[in-house]
Amino acid sequence: MVEFGRLIEVQGVTVPAFIYGTAWKEQQTSALTRVALGEGFRAIDTANQRRHYFEVGVGEAVAAFIQSGKVARSDLFLQTKFTYANGQDHRLPYDSTAPPRLQVMQSFEKSLEHLQVTTVDAYLLHGPSGRRGLSSQDWEVWRTLEELHREHRVSLIGISNVSAEQLAALLSDCQIAPAFVQNRCYARTGWDGDVRRLCVKHGVVYQGFSLLTANRREMTLPALTQIASRCGRSSAQVVFRFAMQVGMIPLTGTTSPEHMREDLGCFDFALSQSDVDTIERLLGD
Repeated sequence: MVEFGRLIEVQGVTVPAFIYGTAWKEQQTSALTRVALGEGFRAIDTANQRRHYFEVGVGEAVAAFIQSGKVARSDLFLQTKFTYANGQDHRLPYDSTAPPRLQVMQSFEKSLEHLQVTTVDAYLLHGPSGRRGLSSQDWEVWRTLEELHREHRVSLIGISNVSAEQLAALLSDCQIAPAFVQNRCYARTGWDGDVRRLCVKHGVVYQGFSLLTANRREMTLPALTQIASRCGRSSAQVVFRFAMQVGMIPLTGTTSPEHMREDLGCFDFALSQSDVDTIERLLGD
């Protein structure tokens, strides 16, 4: 059982163990991000993908929160992503005719502008260009992320929406290993077991998103609800605590201040190894 505190160390960088995700919030992004910061979240996830994120709104909230004197920039962990054109709408943050390296650089500079910062703490490839393998385009993008890391403009790099096969390929030939994999996490696939096992083997930290929304059926199973009842916690808190104890950093995108506080309450209790094992096996119920 991995015991996560509120902060963990990833490749020598201190990282909050719970991340607030800002996808699909549109014009509410700034207000909700500021609420999340006020409730105690210190890690914020976004992307320079206007189709699903409003990165400018994140920057507005972060700047306002820092200006309020409640935190310094160094107290916050900001994570954003480079997204290929097939994941964007018409509001591209780069020249689509430019080579991949230049697209990454243009997107990154725009992210700095949107977030009103000079560096980001983590920069992720939002997903490989195809469902199988890694293309030459993927490798050019990854080499550019490595370049940004070497220049100390990015503290940690990673990849999202990746299969075990693609992650293995990346790990076999990267110059700088990914610090993070960020995937949608389904109980029916053993909580992305193949990818997580590869992460553990290579010291990569797994970030799980949609832990609640991707597992609505599993959240109602007696095996889980009985654990929640015995612990005096909500099923959501149990899932987030489970994620931490198996080595994940969970993401939540809740819009409810009450749920934000509840989610952060998962630091205040622990599951037994028996409970962790039961939740790992929810697929079999």
